[in-house]
Amino acid sequence: MVSSDGRVRAVRDGRIRGTEYGDTESSSADFSPAAGFAGTTNREMFERTGLRQGVRRSPGPPETAVKILGRLWSAPLLVGPLAAAPRPGAELAVVRAGGAAGLPAVVSAFAERTFGELSSAAGVPPWLRTYSFQEPGTGRALARRAEEAGFGAVVLALGDRDDIRLGPVAAPANLADTGPITDARRLLDAHTDWAAVGRLRAATELPLLLCGVHTAADAARAVDAGADGIVVTDLAALPRIRAAVADGCPLLLSGGVRRGADVLTALASGADAIVVGRPVLQGLRVKGRAGVTETLSALVQELTEAMAFTGTDTVADAGPDVIRTAAGPARPETGTRPAHPAHGPREPRTETPSPGDTAAAPRALRRSDLHASLSDPVLDTMTFLNEVTLRHPDAISFAPGRPYDGFFGTEQIFRHLRTYLDHLAEQGSSPQQIRTAMYQYGPTAGQIREIITDALRADEGIDVPAESIVVTVGAQEAMLLVLRALITGPDDVLLVASPCYVGITGAARLLDIAVTPVEERENGLACADLESAILRERARGRRPCALYVVPDHSNPSGTTLDERGRADLLELAHRHGLLVLEDSPYRLVSPGPPLPTLKSMDRTRTVVHLGSFSKTVFPGARVGFVIADQPVLDDAGRTHLLADELARIKSMVTVNTSSLSQAAVAGTLLSADGRVSDLTTAAAAYYGDAMRATLRELDARLPAVRREALGVRWNEPTGGFFLTVRVPFHADNGALTRSAQDFGVIWTPMTYFYPDGGGLDGIRLSTSYLTPAEITEGTARLVRFIEAEAERP
Repeated sequence: MVSSDGRVRAVRDGRIRGTEYGDTESSSADFSPAAGFAGTTNREMFERTGLRQGVRRSPGPPETAVKILGRLWSAPLLVGPLAAAPRPGAELAVVRAGGAAGLPAVVSAFAERTFGELSSAAGVPPWLRTYSFQEPGTGRALARRAEEAGFGAVVLALGDRDDIRLGPVAAPANLADTGPITDARRLLDAHTDWAAVGRLRAATELPLLLCGVHTAADAARAVDAGADGIVVTDLAALPRIRAAVADGCPLLLSGGVRRGADVLTALASGADAIVVGRPVLQGLRVKGRAGVTETLSALVQELTEAMAFTGTDTVADAGPDVIRTAAGPARPETGTRPAHPAHGPREPRTETPSPGDTAAAPRALRRSDLHASLSDPVLDTMTFLNEVTLRHPDAISFAPGRPYDGFFGTEQIFRHLRTYLDHLAEQGSSPQQIRTAMYQYGPTAGQIREIITDALRADEGIDVPAESIVVTVGAQEAMLLVLRALITGPDDVLLVASPCYVGITGAARLLDIAVTPVEERENGLACADLESAILRERARGRRPCALYVVPDHSNPSGTTLDERGRADLLELAHRHGLLVLEDSPYRLVSPGPPLPTLKSMDRTRTVVHLGSFSKTVFPGARVGFVIADQPVLDDAGRTHLLADELARIKSMVTVNTSSLSQAAVAGTLLSADGRVSDLTTAAAAYYGDAMRATLRELDARLPAVRREALGVRWNEPTGGFFLTVRVPFHADNGALTRSAQDFGVIWTPMTYFYPDGGGLDGIRLSTSYLTPAEITEGTARLVRFIEAEAERP
């Protein structure tokens, strides 16, 4: 295995001698205390370790992509920190090279560029490498600045100050009132202990990783102290620490890695990823940014070759069986947790009954054996809200985004069913055919497609053939079907407007689909931002396939894309070969004439329209649909519609949508001659009044002068169910709990809706389900909570 540049490879191998490129790990790239000792030990272990040849099960090259803390990296590599910049522009060179490779870089607390500048240049959210400072507020301020700049994580070192290697530093851009520093260690505490971990954990919502953990016991304590991950500097300790943090806690190795085979050895020993510090620094010194790029490229290529040699298809498949020599992964220590499934052999889980037992105890499944999405916080958001609501039944809730059920009458269902049955008879169906239509499964693509087509033409100006529609179990199934059909591999990316409806990001997570957020502005998605995201993903070697957007009164922000923005979006999507997934459930329950749908403006079959009758007819029916009129060419040269492919997937998921539910919805549409807008006139007026009443109450209780003093602001949607309030504190689950318990008002944290983190200062209010009296009292309670929370230290 050779790199594209002999000198860069020689530097990585440590063959250039002398003080600058010596064999020890002491350099400005050190990641943690005692890195020199650990790195040398690691290097010796790597040199003694070989790989076993194996046979791969899957065609094509091995897959190096990995997800760490919910983010997809192109390879299990973290570009290590520079404690001091060895040349002008070094920090920018490293973060840019890492971002271009689809890898995050670690930025020092003593960086000479601002966190915002480095984050903007990175392309992939960087990590902050920080310390325990003598001045208590310094560490907290640095963490907050990194969080505001869009960083992905914070790394804190445990241990003694004297073990940390920090050279001279020019004026750090992120530390106030600090000039050039000859020895940065003078600013640090003599020792970083668990109390420092607790203080930093309380100061930031970013994932927190600890380095300087050497034993399984300390690893377990680190997790208990709030650590989201651990950086280990001792290869020999990896298996024991892995066993101690087996519940999805990322484990990274730092020190001694020079080649792709070393990376695979570390993965097989229990690491989830490897910190590449010294090789990056050496590449930087030789050729600047190009040297870093070549170093990372060579490591990934060598890792791919090592995986192919050992028969390892994916990073998660790397286990101890690929290691041929040296001290392999040790058995878990007594009392520690079971081995991580990706890094150790699974022992048979049979239970031996004790004498006298009549049957063995039931086998318990481990969360770590289940799909990784089940550990993703996005799947717990609605559960937490429901739990808060159940614990505080007297609280007024601005959380549920559901229709007001005062418009529904129980007897209406029977009338609508009769309308549909009469329609079938008028169309010439026999009693037997009508019975079959109601009691049997029915066509997979749906049995009311023609009725839906007529309604779309009458209300939305969408003129498509019935065969381009698939009737689904709510819009949520439509999302799953479309994502499954369009996203074909790990390099395919779904773009989403951010903040974003959790249903689409949750569906993507279940399907292991990479999501790239494009942040909304106050008037919705900007095409310039979207195009930048497309080009950035392509530069990383990834393929943006589709964009999910709610153009009308979006959930959660309430923004609406204007007509010019819609036209520009369609032109941009067509130019870049991007499909637009349009989801617009609130347009026909909002006051005033709606703007045209993207699908009605679509002349190039760029839009896949996701529809639902939950907000307009009634949510209990669980009937949605998808318009997918895009042509698909099969291997025989025949042309089908994308809808046909979606129906094939649906046949393996839900088989068909409930015939009874379809009948109720169809009868409702027929009763209004297909004009859903006629059915929702009263509802749209009610929701419009509710939104205006909420805005009036907020304005009356927090006048302009008062809210400016507090740092509170909100948007003013003209329709839909939601509005966003920005507050001067972290609106997280803890704040929500205090709000419900102490003030009797519930809302939704905006953090739920940001795929890459963010929204800490935002709360979503839903106005759809409340009466005027509840809005008046609820806003009064909400304002009291905001004022009290703003005064908390």
